[in-house]
Amino acid sequence: MFVDEVRVYLKAGDGGNGALSFRREKYVPRGGPDGGDGGRGGEVIVRVAEGETTLSAYRGRHHYKAEGGGAGAAANRHGRDGEDIVLEVPPGTVVRREDGSVVRDLRTPGETVIAARGGRGGRGNARFATSRDRAPRVAERGEPGEEGWFVLELRLVADIGLLGLPNAGKSTLLSRLTNARPKVGNYPFTTIQPELGILEREGKGLVLADLPGLIEWAHEGKGLGDLFLRHASRCRAFLHVLDASDEDAFAGFSAVREEVRLYDPELAQRPFVVALNKLDLPEAREAEPGLRLRLEGEGTEVYAISAASGLGLGDLTAAVWRLAALAPQQEALPAETKERQDPTAFRVMLEGDGFRVEGVTVERRVAMTDLDSERAVRSLQRYLRRKGVEAALKRAGAQTGQSVRIREHEFEFIEGDDE
Repeated sequence: MFVDEVRVYLKAGDGGNGALSFRREKYVPRGGPDGGDGGRGGEVIVRVAEGETTLSAYRGRHHYKAEGGGAGAAANRHGRDGEDIVLEVPPGTVVRREDGSVVRDLRTPGETVIAARGGRGGRGNARFATSRDRAPRVAERGEPGEEGWFVLELRLVADIGLLGLPNAGKSTLLSRLTNARPKVGNYPFTTIQPELGILEREGKGLVLADLPGLIEWAHEGKGLGDLFLRHASRCRAFLHVLDASDEDAFAGFSAVREEVRLYDPELAQRPFVVALNKLDLPEAREAEPGLRLRLEGEGTEVYAISAASGLGLGDLTAAVWRLAALAPQQEALPAETKERQDPTAFRVMLEGDGFRVEGVTVERRVAMTDLDSERAVRSLQRYLRRKGVEAALKRAGAQTGQSVRIREHEFEFIEGDDE
């Protein structure tokens, strides 16, 4: 099944906890601290895989989690880093955050992006030894890995897109020009998913895409229009295929052009040629001169063909190569970087009957503190005081005994408790 958009929850691995340990050896009565650091959490990586054409592998599963880092151990042994998890996607996949911003437009096989970064490992107590405290009984917990909802959106990358109403003969034409073998039938919407083929000449190749047929109001998602138009946005140029045996062929051509314009005016400015198809039928041969006159009167390059019999395909192939040579390359969507904030900044907000503190560094410090350790908690209190969090809470009106929430943790505000 062809799937071109999925929503997934990605969770990078948490860093491993640092170890709280002291050297214990015979004849060494007062061994120093020897707790090792925790390992880094695994990352969630999205990578373009050659040969992939759909996102169907992610249709039935929506949560992906990388491995956490290993815990540190005695004798200064560091925990191992967690294994990364790699999601393989087709060329042309756009990775977006839940708010719609672009993380990366992945176009080339082998191209990667880190969607969620693993947390760093916590420091063992050996890292806290100083001349004043030679036996620290404090170790850090691992930093939580990044997580969140993302959208993977496939937009096929092609040189030439075949446009036209349902049953215009696009699938048959693609099969005659390229190595593709799309489903062909004499009824509307034979093509219910984009098909790709390679048009080869002198060792070179052009990617042609047969896109689902358009109907009126396709730009608003009616029929298969939204599927069609998303993939059309990747094509450098277009080949409009008209059923010349249809008495409303010119009106159909105009309707397709209008749907493209309404979806994205820039698409309507890209170069194109028109193929008048089904010239093997008497009614098409009769209508061809009048259609050609109307189209060429608008400055359109026209080729009369029969995809079924092969009539005129040589001239059309040469025209497609010329069209591709003139069409500009389509640039990848620019990544939208999140607004960088001062990592040391924080803010205090009223929340219910208490307060909430938000800030990158403050939240990280709380997450990496062993809250079951009284010494670690007191160290955290001194840190928050040095950073001005206590003063900010007082300015906001915090009183002794009120709750203060940081991340998922809740604390009791006690002014000036340094001990």
